[in-house]
Formats: sequence, structure tokens, C-alpha cells
Amino acid sequence: MYFAAKNGEFGVIPKSIVAALMVCACLTTSGVVEAQGAELNWAEKMFSDLKVDFGTVARGADTRHQIVLENLYEEDVIILDVDTTCGCTAANPDKTMLKTGEKARIDVVMDTRKFMHRKDSNVDVTLEFHGAKGTATKKIRVPITVYIRSDVVLTPGNVDFGVVDFGQAAERTIKVAYAGREDWQIKSIKNDTKILKAQIVETERGNGRVTYSLTVQLDGNSGIGTFQDKLYLVTDDQNSPEVPVPVVGRIAPDIEVVPGQFALGNVSAGDVKPFNVVIKGRKPFVIESIECEKHPESFEIRPLAGEAKTVHVIPFRFTAPEQVGEFADTFTVTVAGREGTLSFGANGVVGSGT
Repeated sequence: MYFAAKNGEFGVIPKSIVAALMVCACLTTSGVVEAQGAELNWAEKMFSDLKVDFGTVARGADTRHQIVLENLYEEDVIILDVDTTCGCTAANPDKTMLKTGEKARIDVVMDTRKFMHRKDSNVDVTLEFHGAKGTATKKIRVPITVYIRSDVVLTPGNVDFGVVDFGQAAERTIKVAYAGREDWQIKSIKNDTKILKAQIVETERGNGRVTYSLTVQLDGNSGIGTFQDKLYLVTDDQNSPEVPVPVVGRIAPDIEVVPGQFALGNVSAGDVKPFNVVIKGRKPFVIESIECEKHPESFEIRPLAGEAKTVHVIPFRFTAPEQVGEFADTFTVTVAGREGTLSFGANGVVGSGT
């Protein structure tokens, strides 16, 4: 059977994968195929994680993990089903059809409010491989383990900054409650991140209960994009000294280019194709320059007006080069008074025109 990797390293299925596919053809989709020894089968090779251990977490903590699946093959792979074996776990994929090189993310979430102590679950993912010579189905089981403390509760379950504008600092506070020893203490905070500062303050103590207020500050120099970090509260509990606290958020760009990647499509050598790029910001700004990295002779850009506006529509004129094949270039945008540049790209395929 033909089975081509996207990197072209092999054109025929290795014996180990042939055997796995033959076994798979004899199984129903409800069967779970175990990996033989240390060698992974074709489906397991797609997974970023084949087991997930959340360790010890506080009750109410927002406990989640993304399992990433990447299609390493030229043929399509379909996620037929994602299921769990325990009500303490939920798992959902963000897509079900994977073309070559595409990735799907399965968001695995533990319910730490209804459940306590050690919980063992599984995420079962059923994949179907579509090749020129037929199909094959395989179910992969990913074990999930967590220990949910009943004595420590986070309210809310994480430090969620939501969406923060680029260049802006932010602050969030959550409550940490403990029930047990009278003298239980949080001694320090383990913080390996550069964009966060944290402070813990005791607010209440008595009758076997202790309450702390955890305040977390987000640095205004944080980079653009989504972040997921953890702080660890270091306690005097010898059996379980650290309490992880999830920290999540997204830094929204102050200025962005739309589209970030312009598709020129299929063109013939010498063809002329106009297109517009929109650069927009939250406040008026001036574009100082736009520079083309590889093929400046192929792009004509209308002279910049030098005006301060919140939205700039930049007309481009693309002339396809004589060289046939895939074409790609990157542009760098410099904004007056802004540290760091912006970038966007353009790509297409140039044909001979004959």
C-alpha cells in the first residue's frame, strides 16, 4: 500500500506500519490498539502527548491541557470521535479534518469542582486514514491523571487577564482558601515567568481556616499573543508543598496588518495584479516605511502620505517575475514612534503562461 510522508522520506509503508494497518483493518472502531513495544504506530506518531499527568492541583483550579495532533502524511486524516471514560474529564477537538501538515488541538479539561482526590480517566481519539488504496481506522487512548486537593480552593479557578492591549499593564486578584491545620502557611511564590509579578497577602485565619489574597500583575512590555503560564504557591505542607495557579490571557496588538498573509494565487509570468493591504490601530499612527525583503522589483507601492490615521489602506501592484514556481515575500512596516516593526507576507505560484 502507498503511504507517503510529507517530507518524502518513504514511499512505501514500513513493515511495522503495514502490520499495524492490517491489524487495524480487522478491528472495529471500538477497539483500542496498543503500541507494540517502544515503536509508535502511524496514529500515535501524530500525538503531542500519549499521556497527561496534571499532578496535584487545588480544588476549583482551571485544569486543562491541549493535545495537539499533526497530520504527518500526504493523505487526509479524519478525527471520527473524541470521548472520555470519566465524567471528571471533557475533551473537544477544534477541527476534525486534517490535510497534510494541518494540526488539530484537543482541549482536555478536568472538573475540579465536583470531583476530589485522585482521578484517573482516558481520552479516546478515533482516527481514520484516507489513502489512495483504501482507509484504516485506529483508536488511541491517552491516560489522564490528576490529584485534586480538597483542602485548598482557588476562587476563581485561575488568574484570567482576558484580552489586554499591547503595551498596557494589568492586574488581577483571586482568593486562596485552606481548611485544615491552624498554622498552615504560604511561604513564598515560585514564579519562572518574566511577564508576571505576584504578591500573596493573608486576609483571614481562625477555626482551622486560612484565606489569602493573590494579586498578579502583568508587565506592560509583554509580547503580542496568547499566553498560558503557572505560578506555584509554596506552602509548609511537607506532603504536598506546592499549589499550582494557572495564569492565562491574550495580548492584543496595538496595530495589525490585514491580511497578515496575502494570497496572490496562480499567476503567469509578467501578469500584473493589484491588491490592498489594510494596516489598522487603536490610535492614529504614521507609517514611516514599508520594505520588501526579497523581490522589491516585483512590487510597486504607492508613496506613503505620512498622515496619522487609525486605518491605512495601502495599494500594492504586483508584477509576476519570469521565474516559474512558488513565490513568497515578506514586508516590514515601520511605524513612527513605535518600538518594533510589523510584518506581513504575500505568496503565490507563477506559471509559464503557455
